[in-house]
Amino acid sequence: MSTARSHPNTAPAGPDPGPVIVNLPVLRRGMRVFLFYSCAVLLTGVVSLMFADLLWRTGWSTSRTLLLVLFIILFLLVSIGCMHGIFGFLLRVFGDRARITAFADYQRQPIADTSTAIIVPIYNEDVPRVYEGIRATYESLRATSQLERFDFFVLSDSTDPDKWIEEERRWLELVRDLGALGRIHYRRRLNNEGKKSGNVRDFLNAWGRRYRYFICFDADSLMQGGTIVRLVQMMEANPTVGLIQTVPALVNAESLFGRIQQFANRLYAPVFIAGLNYWTLSTGNYWGHNAIIRTEPFMQFCDLPHLPGRKPFGGQILSHDFVEAALMLKENWRVWFAYDLEGSYEEGPQGLIESAQRDRRWCQGNLQHALVLFARGLRNGSRIHLTLGIFGYLSSPLWLAFMLTFCWIRWSKVMSDLSDITVQSYWLGGLNPTAHAFLIFSICMAALFLPKILAIVELALDKERRRAFGGLLKVTASAVVETLFSTLHAPLQMLWHTEFVITILLGMGVNWGAQNRGADGTTWRYALRCHRWHMLIALVWGTLVVRLDPGVFWWFSPVLAGMLLAVPLSVLTNRSTLGRRAGDLGLFVTPEETHPPEEIALLRERLWKLQAEGALNPRPANSGIADAVLDPYLNAIHVSLLREKRLNPVYAEQMNQLNRPPAEMQTLAEKLLAQGPAALPASDKMRLLADPPTMSWLHRQVWMRPNQTLAVWWQMAIRRYAR
Repeated sequence: MSTARSHPNTAPAGPDPGPVIVNLPVLRRGMRVFLFYSCAVLLTGVVSLMFADLLWRTGWSTSRTLLLVLFIILFLLVSIGCMHGIFGFLLRVFGDRARITAFADYQRQPIADTSTAIIVPIYNEDVPRVYEGIRATYESLRATSQLERFDFFVLSDSTDPDKWIEEERRWLELVRDLGALGRIHYRRRLNNEGKKSGNVRDFLNAWGRRYRYFICFDADSLMQGGTIVRLVQMMEANPTVGLIQTVPALVNAESLFGRIQQFANRLYAPVFIAGLNYWTLSTGNYWGHNAIIRTEPFMQFCDLPHLPGRKPFGGQILSHDFVEAALMLKENWRVWFAYDLEGSYEEGPQGLIESAQRDRRWCQGNLQHALVLFARGLRNGSRIHLTLGIFGYLSSPLWLAFMLTFCWIRWSKVMSDLSDITVQSYWLGGLNPTAHAFLIFSICMAALFLPKILAIVELALDKERRRAFGGLLKVTASAVVETLFSTLHAPLQMLWHTEFVITILLGMGVNWGAQNRGADGTTWRYALRCHRWHMLIALVWGTLVVRLDPGVFWWFSPVLAGMLLAVPLSVLTNRSTLGRRAGDLGLFVTPEETHPPEEIALLRERLWKLQAEGALNPRPANSGIADAVLDPYLNAIHVSLLREKRLNPVYAEQMNQLNRPPAEMQTLAEKLLAQGPAALPASDKMRLLADPPTMSWLHRQVWMRPNQTLAVWWQMAIRRYAR
């Protein structure tokens, strides 16, 4: 971790800073943090005392102490979420001047002297979706008349040979369609060291100094041109700000699960993020995409350290974004959420299993932050972000431990065959133990669901938003169904996250595969394989609880129902037909559906057109290597891009390491022609594709040699290509 310190006043020379920004005094910012967390702690303290009082009424024990400790931790997390909802609601209703979009008159800030790179790191992604998202953003930026200030970079880390060539082919088509030669660039790394953060760092080392800012996209990101321009204007108007994170809205969901998540994101997120901004202010966070970053300080201070020790905690930091924001703050650069800036979008998983797979990737990265948490020099705000990120996953095993401990206490009581001799409550003297427990349960439920209710109330007060969601009645009905679904989904998340945490602690690695963002991907057989343990746990646990204490069973029934119904829940909510049916009924409607922005409409139109043309159909295996060898234009471009890498000493060195002696490459190439691509492992195909002389030679040979000397696979490929 860099220990060099720099004051924002030493930032690289830029234009006149422009309007003076409005800053809250440090003391007032500290008071916000104190007030926010005091409320959360106070609520936790009161309810925890009530819970301790309840436990005390039937006698104390070690297991009760454990139960109380678990309750305090879990309820504190619930309280923090509740406070985000309450504070966010108040700010949304009564206004908040302490937000980056309220500082200065940034919209009149000129950006003529700026340069911004929009980077899209990808890894074996859905290639058409990536490029159509870029097309929509590019067209939107062109409409602002500020396009010349921006360049696009597709930064590929793909390891699939077919994806690699398809990325190049789609890049060519996009540049040709938009007339964007020299404006949209494509680069593929020869290795994917450091994964996404390494990919971004590689870009910065090669091209970063040409750009004052860069905006990081995900493969499914989409932003309006006006939003991008406003982000640059905000950075220009606030020269001490190093990073501004937008709050992407989920869009383009097709399945029922995707639509429920999308609706929840659009309805609840504004309130939660406003509450988050209340205490973070200029010590915000970075979520890895749809954010603008000041290039120079990021290059200087945000180089990620290698954590000491072995995996799963040691080595590269997998969840880089939180740490990069913390490093930026550490060096006195400010990080803000532009939470009320519209026009920033992303897409989400379309099924429960895909969502869990995404969580699996994030879980190890967040747990790694335990080693970063106490790094010297970090701001307290960063430590809070890191801690909340860690407990985002640790809360699941803690919740499971809470319920198991409760069952153990009940089992001990039944096995002891002793009667409860309750004493009067210290606080709530008139209540019997059952009413006492129900009161605590009700408070917990209120703390959980109050933010959702406040989000609906806030929507009801905003006529324009209310209409955009389809009306208050349908919003309320959607929120009720969403809450029921979340109740069933939460126990599955608990089991999944618990499994992830345990396997990671046991040193089992994480597969950082590409995310499946499509709908209709869950079959009954696949769901049964993924959920068999969840159902078995529910059956065994439910049976034991019924035999132990039928009265307790009903308290557990919502949790057990979610596990028991996992298979139908997973399959049916992954269906786009049910998603469309819900939309026809007016459920889970979002503003982007009732009034689609031009960018989203263009993206959908283009994807529908490609689908109608069959361009989205799965391509045959090894189609990429066939295209790269047979197509003269694509072969020439592919070879040119490879030769261009020789101009970069780092890439040239990597190519030298990757290449084998000419005789060995010749043997591989001959094998490819004589036996077809199926005879070669993926690593050899990648090696051939990365060697410019061999690719040129292959192109000549496949067209010059007699057909009978080529593999049948090549003969068929040539016939298809000739048609």
